[in-house]
Amino acid sequence: MIIKEERIGGQRLILGDSLQVMPTLGRFDAVVTDPPYGIGADRNLRANKKHGKAAVPSKDYGKKTWDTAAPDLSWIAECGVPAIVWGGNYFELPPGPGWLFWDKENGSNGYADGELAWSNLPQALRRFRWRWAGMLQQDMANKEERVHPTQKPVALMEWCLGFLPDAKTILDPFMGSGTTLVACQRMGRAGTGIELDPDYFEIACRRVDEAARQPDLLIPETRTAPVQESLL
Repeated sequence: MIIKEERIGGQRLILGDSLQVMPTLGRFDAVVTDPPYGIGADRNLRANKKHGKAAVPSKDYGKKTWDTAAPDLSWIAECGVPAIVWGGNYFELPPGPGWLFWDKENGSNGYADGELAWSNLPQALRRFRWRWAGMLQQDMANKEERVHPTQKPVALMEWCLGFLPDAKTILDPFMGSGTTLVACQRMGRAGTGIELDPDYFEIACRRVDEAARQPDLLIPETRTAPVQESLL
């Protein structure tokens, strides 16, 4: 059931439960998403007590309830379209050669060196280097506001879309703060994102609106989304 819907730029943002909403949406060219892993990232335990050489401690995002259990992603392996799933090592997905690795270049501190994304793409493992820790972000001239505890850099999601050159319509069923749709807006793709948390839905709408108001002159502006066929 769709609780609320916004269309901003070339993007469609939906507030609702993805498992209920997806069957009503039609077919997409690709799935690019960062689901909750079921590891309690929503609890804001600030467990990284030893920051080492990190410039700033963990940010307080407030307690939520979206990461108490990992969702069932079996449908992704059966949907028949290219898919990229961050945190794929936490889910029961079929073997595939096309893993992606985000090297965070965190240095010596208590955070992980990087994150893995599963994909069904017929390619070798690829690495993306991008610093993301506090004041040490890669692109300090365009430093991104951190509004979600598992937020990904826009540059990372743009890199993911680069592996999908023929995909014009993108589905992100776990939209979070909207990074995938921001990347879609910047790269001229038609994205549809679904988010269950109303606070993050509003944040995603704001971020996509900001991207739509500041189009990248090097990337064609988003055109009207193509007609979509059945996804499931």
